[in-house]
Amino acid sequence: MHTGHRYRLLQTLQWSRRAIIFPFLWAVVATVTFHFGGLEWLALPTLPMSLIGIAVAFYLGFKNNASYDRMWEARKIWGAIVNASRSWAFGARDLVSAVHGGDASADELQAARAELVHRHVAWLDALRHQLREVKPWEHNDASYMRLRRATGVAEYQEELRDVLGGHLPAAEVDAVLAKINPAAHLLANQSRRLAELRARGLLDGFAHLKLQGLLDELMTQQGKAERIKNFPFPRQYATVNSFFAGLFSLLVPFGLIHEFAALGHHAVWLTIPFATIVSWVFLTTDKIGDWSENPFEGLANDVPITAMARGIERDILEMIDHRELPPPRKPNGMILY
Repeated sequence: MHTGHRYRLLQTLQWSRRAIIFPFLWAVVATVTFHFGGLEWLALPTLPMSLIGIAVAFYLGFKNNASYDRMWEARKIWGAIVNASRSWAFGARDLVSAVHGGDASADELQAARAELVHRHVAWLDALRHQLREVKPWEHNDASYMRLRRATGVAEYQEELRDVLGGHLPAAEVDAVLAKINPAAHLLANQSRRLAELRARGLLDGFAHLKLQGLLDELMTQQGKAERIKNFPFPRQYATVNSFFAGLFSLLVPFGLIHEFAALGHHAVWLTIPFATIVSWVFLTTDKIGDWSENPFEGLANDVPITAMARGIERDILEMIDHRELPPPRKPNGMILY
């Protein structure tokens, strides 16, 4: 995710360059044909152009609002994961104890607490990897995959098995990776481990319910994230919206030619820059909605779940006095597409 104050003008022009180049060339063709070909019938009246433009603007507004809702909901989901993760860490630290009839040494208690926290870190890693899997409706051609790797998105440079191996025993890594949904099975393993601690007398009933409730909350948030990831913005809206914006851009030069020609013989050439600007506004607005509708696809306008997961990891490891914290990750801010 880009985290600067705003995109610089050159960055904006770079990623929206197709919305400038093609309308410019088309405006040149239309103006030259009108001016030198004497084809005055090409000029369109203002009224139908205005009606089409208003309709497209409403449609673009709907798409962008819906896309923004998906992105903002994804951010709220990960905000809830941050809060629940911190609660899980200090709950594991403070509620796992031998004061409820259990027989465990201080080292065993510390190991149990660390196990719960490290498995939670593994769950974060598994979840972010699952959310970064590129779906058919996302930007998935070879150039975008190269971009993901070039901008340093961790999920496309690391192996999940190696990442999980830093927090879990090899047998558990093999077991969860054999499942369809490794992240969900890690939460299930946490639940099973809580039951074992309860049976040993290292958790009382209240503590067990408290920690189990946090697992339920984490599973709920995972399900919400998976809903956004696995159910695309309806294709009929995304497709027709782009068609309408493209059609309007094709008509823009012919709607402006007559107005500028009326100002004078040479004023007709003003059609080119103004048609380009109008088309750029509409096509770029459509593009913004397109880039916002999939907030986990690993590109620069995403929710920065890679950096957020690392921030959570550092927070909760520090709660159990883990001394060697991993370095923080910065959200990806490079704009190359």
